[in-house]
Amino acid sequence: MVRAEVLDRLAEAVGAVTVAHPVRVAVDGPPAAGKTTLADELAVVLRARGRDVIRATIDDFLFPRARRYARGEFSAEGCYYDTHDNDGLKRVLLDPLGPDGDRRFQTAVYDHETDTVSSPPPVTASAGAVLLFDGVFLLRPELIDRWELRIFVSVALEKTVERAVIRERADVERRWRERYLPAQRLYFGAVRPADHADVVVDND
Repeated sequence: MVRAEVLDRLAEAVGAVTVAHPVRVAVDGPPAAGKTTLADELAVVLRARGRDVIRATIDDFLFPRARRYARGEFSAEGCYYDTHDNDGLKRVLLDPLGPDGDRRFQTAVYDHETDTVSSPPPVTASAGAVLLFDGVFLLRPELIDRWELRIFVSVALEKTVERAVIRERADVERRWRERYLPAQRLYFGAVRPADHADVVVDND
């Protein structure tokens, strides 16, 4: 299946969701699996079909660095348990766009430049909007019931290391092998995210 066909099928899957509030779409998968690229491309297709698209990412829902690395810079448990402000994500984005929400949302709680909590002005979504949210660990128990459509981008974990080294052009291999990949294995073992996905995209 060519890329355009994949995007067309994903757009159809989004369009098939009928709810009275914005459709919340998770694009989950390992780091460097291609989640952000897929979500960006899907946003273009949906907008061409007349949908109002909200793009957001888990990278804007981090805890400050001191909390993220409290267990150590290379801790897999710290990566999984201490990195993401899932309560903030639900409070300012997922729940406002959900069935009991007022559609006034924020797309961040973290400022990368200052490594501090952020609170951008709320924006009001249209009832027919689509939230495309990419990130890791999105199908964990704390978040699983907040999505109307769950996409899992599947890729061999070893391939993500190769992509990361090329993409970041830095010495990231140790971080990948000691922190990110063991955290993914922890997630896979505890949650089995692909089993909870509505769509699995093989992006090897």
